[in-house]
Amino acid sequence: MYEKFIFLNTNNGDFMPKKVFIFVSILGLIFILFLYRVYSLAYQNKDYYLNKARSINEVYVTGSTAPRGRILDINGNVLVDNIGVNTIYYHKPSGVTLKEELVIALKLAELTNYEYEYNESYLKEFYLIKYSTKADLLITPEEYELYNERKITSEELKQRKLERITEEMLSEMSEEEKYSSYFYYLMNEGYSYDNKCLISDVSDEVYASILESDLPGIFGEMEWSRVYLYGDSLKTVFGEISNSLPAEKEELLKKGYSLTDKVGISGLEEYYEEYLKGEKAIYKVGKGNTLELVSEAKRGNDLILEIDINIQTEVENIIKEEMLKAKKTANTEFYKESFALVSDPTTGAVKAIAGIRLITNGKNYSFQDVSINVIKNAYTVGSAVKGASMTVGYEQEIIDIGTTMTDSCVKLANIPAKCSFKRLGVVDDVEALAMSSNYYQFIIALGIMGYNYTYNMKAEATEENFELYRDTFAKYGLGTSTGIDLPGETTGLKGELVAPDLLMNLAIGQYDLYTPVGMLQYINTIASGGTRLKLSLMNSIKDNDEIIVKNEVEVLNEVGLENKYMERIQEGFHSVMKHGTGYWYINQNIDAAGKTGTSESYIDSDYDGVLESYVLSNSFLMYAPYDNPKYSIVVISPNIRNLNSPSDYQSPVNRLIARSINDFLFSS
Repeated sequence: MYEKFIFLNTNNGDFMPKKVFIFVSILGLIFILFLYRVYSLAYQNKDYYLNKARSINEVYVTGSTAPRGRILDINGNVLVDNIGVNTIYYHKPSGVTLKEELVIALKLAELTNYEYEYNESYLKEFYLIKYSTKADLLITPEEYELYNERKITSEELKQRKLERITEEMLSEMSEEEKYSSYFYYLMNEGYSYDNKCLISDVSDEVYASILESDLPGIFGEMEWSRVYLYGDSLKTVFGEISNSLPAEKEELLKKGYSLTDKVGISGLEEYYEEYLKGEKAIYKVGKGNTLELVSEAKRGNDLILEIDINIQTEVENIIKEEMLKAKKTANTEFYKESFALVSDPTTGAVKAIAGIRLITNGKNYSFQDVSINVIKNAYTVGSAVKGASMTVGYEQEIIDIGTTMTDSCVKLANIPAKCSFKRLGVVDDVEALAMSSNYYQFIIALGIMGYNYTYNMKAEATEENFELYRDTFAKYGLGTSTGIDLPGETTGLKGELVAPDLLMNLAIGQYDLYTPVGMLQYINTIASGGTRLKLSLMNSIKDNDEIIVKNEVEVLNEVGLENKYMERIQEGFHSVMKHGTGYWYINQNIDAAGKTGTSESYIDSDYDGVLESYVLSNSFLMYAPYDNPKYSIVVISPNIRNLNSPSDYQSPVNRLIARSINDFLFSS
């Protein structure tokens, strides 16, 4: 088969195949596009491409730490601010030798007159440069020959020198040289164009003397450190800031952090890091390692809390005052801390979050802020949980509105009798809450197991029975996350054993352990009629005066209990405060609803891993006014009584703390 060609007549009479013509035309088009591109680069967009080419080779560095955003309370009072700290930096000038850096390091050690921490590694690096002639003698002629023949590298040669520097050789160095090795190490750590922080928080006199010495590459800047305007109040809730990026935070390198950056590592500082962190100044590195400011440092965003510092400080002072009184009474040797929280139950906003630990040393004492433990530690809270326990009874149709029982004891086979704190007579569902009948809850728990109670009966419990209670409790916030904006929240501690008496203990708050914030969310859920709201410390975040984030009320779940039953629980809590176990916790002019709790447990008082001390703890929660809640309160005081003592005295410290907080909040 032959291919058919069509020949075209050209101007000179020659003929060209059509395919060749098309190929030549394409080449011509490509050549024209190439010429246009050259023209564009050389003339039309010359400045743009030159600038872009330069930028590829430009190096930028950041300044020292930028000030973080402030933390303020709901009324605009500044709680956490920044304070400038005198800081000395080194930026390596062009042409400065290592030996010249030794001189700078020695001068800094002399000017500051401090004793710096150094190690063998620092000293050997310093020795290698300072005493280079002696160090060179540590290498044999044969090794130098290998180096000249490129069989070993200069780095290998250096390592051999370092390995052969002895302790005796290092001991010949003066103390000033040893201290200056610390500066020399910092001056050569990282990239040469970086600013190296050498010493921070120096006095004004030392700061001035260093700058007046005009040492090459040495300059001063203000670093920013946190200052707490209300002392230790809420300090553990605010959290800590690291001096450099911790290993567990290295993922922040992808977000533009450097290894020397400060970062929030706990509390609110960690939770709101992305907003609180400032933007550091940016410099362009020019010829001779000179720096040109590109953009100035910018302070981080301000965090506005729901906390009212007036309420906060008053609550803390009340706890401290009552703790000191209590510690002078009998049976309080294991009592060392109390917690109190205040919130708006209609929004979940936390107004105060106080945890105070009393530290005694003979006749001397001090207080420690342990507020963060309201999310980390869990406690047996006793009968305070009975509102959730009644929910189980209503939902599973074990009881109904008005169900009555004659309060007594429950005696199961091979298990000691379990009773209320006293014989309460005939009680219905409301009075069972008001007077805190354990018997009422025991009968409900037996009903959940499928039994009608008879004296000395045998009973068995299942995992499903326990899960039924725990799932219901979780709908209120007990034994689950509250969603509070703090990192590291725990959800309490669940008992692992399954037995009928333990299920009864669970129903009266004597088995599982709950956090104080879980208790706060629980009472808020009752106050709201069964709507569980997320707890929040943050009100808003501002960039100067502009709100960039605003907290919104967030519903986590509904309990799902019929209104008639929820109202019955609320009525029971109301009765607690009117004539029940909570009567003395408030001024009766306050129309409140709440619940008291008492629990018994064992603790490891001497930290030997054995639970040997038998103690009693108190809890209390409430909201008021009853018809239109403004505040909810939780107060927990663990280990207020040593039950191993022959004395039966029990400190009323938890009640006195709660009473004083109520008087303060509702006095106006």
